[in-house]
Amino acid sequence: GYRLSFDRAEMQIDAIHAFLAQSYWAEHIPLEIVERAVRGSLCVGTFGPGGEQVGFARVVTDRATFAYLADVYVLESHRGHGLAARMVTALHDHADLQGLRRWMLATSDAHGLYAALGWTAVEDSKPFMQRHFPDVYRQPRQ
Repeated sequence: GYRLSFDRAEMQIDAIHAFLAQSYWAEHIPLEIVERAVRGSLCVGTFGPGGEQVGFARVVTDRATFAYLADVYVLESHRGHGLAARMVTALHDHADLQGLRRWMLATSDAHGLYAALGWTAVEDSKPFMQRHFPDVYRQPRQ
């Protein structure tokens, strides 16, 4: 009874925002930031039998060399059906994402899910650097 879609027009921004704004990785994210993120990403949504959006994932990519997997979630009441794995696999298999040299993601709690889908820990983090602003959504926008 679940359906996946890559159609950006089907993404229910208010539902996505409601989840992300409460998540550990995007707490307090403003609606306009979610809207902009969806516009700039390749997104997949999972929809329940009634048409409600129950899951979401997106990839930030140049569609040539690199992809960053972000914002993967399934509503708690719909977990246990393999929906997150289906969304990530659908992104792995997407025609625009074939032949990429590197995929990256960050997770605090889903290592098992990603490992089962072929992801591995970064063994040598030395080449990787970041600019990280963990409180950006709590600051007034200028």
